[in-house]
Amino acid sequence: MIRDITLGQYYPAESVLHRLDPRVKLSGTLLYVISLFLFQSFAGYAVATVFLVTVIVLSHVPVSFMLRGLKAIFILLIFTAVLNIFLTPGRELVSFWKITITIEGLRVAAFMVLRLVYLIVGSSVMTLTTTPSNLTDGLEKGLGWLKFFRIPVHEIAMMMSIALTFIPVLLEETDKIIKAQQARGADFESGNIIRRAKALVPILVPLFVSAFRRANDLAIAMESRCYRGGEGRTKMRPLRYTGRDYAAYSVLIVYLAAIIAVGILF
Repeated sequence: MIRDITLGQYYPAESVLHRLDPRVKLSGTLLYVISLFLFQSFAGYAVATVFLVTVIVLSHVPVSFMLRGLKAIFILLIFTAVLNIFLTPGRELVSFWKITITIEGLRVAAFMVLRLVYLIVGSSVMTLTTTPSNLTDGLEKGLGWLKFFRIPVHEIAMMMSIALTFIPVLLEETDKIIKAQQARGADFESGNIIRRAKALVPILVPLFVSAFRRANDLAIAMESRCYRGGEGRTKMRPLRYTGRDYAAYSVLIVYLAAIIAVGILF
């Protein structure tokens, strides 16, 4: 399960998406997430599916690797589907004891699960095709207008970048701790969900100790390099839009227009 979490990981490849400006990918991800809430029809999901599949193909990231991240939220997907199936009122399809399954419940459950899957996969495309340093530069540059409101944009972008960088590191550390506990006779596989959850408690203490140690080492390293925030800092590779970035923005505008049209017509 630990190895199945792909959020925050970067997958090196030679693709159009990897070469895009990070601001384009950030804007595209935000637009795609918002668009998923603008329709409630099969036509809308068809448009969103075509767009997502096209992006995945252009990213050159293996589909199997991208879908691995869904295993971590499998229980959440099942829980969401069950709640919507049994608690959504509408035309009765099947009824037994005090439980009623409606046609609307099945429809809402299917759409909700699809929406969650598309949210996870769509967000993963951005992190898989963007290095943490580029992501930091894109956030800082894209949110630069917030500096007029005295919001520390550079610090926020730095914290988000460090958090994304630490996700795979902490996952690897968790995997090592689990293997060490298993070598000492710990059992994390047998029993029900509650028993498995209790068995994971001894992992939390060494994991937190390791996380705080790494954070302290990072703080010392930044101080030793005279890091004082983003004021006055220059970039070795400043972000500049190219023709492919403007083309990507055009595709995003066309996609948004198609979603809005589908939401109005259907």
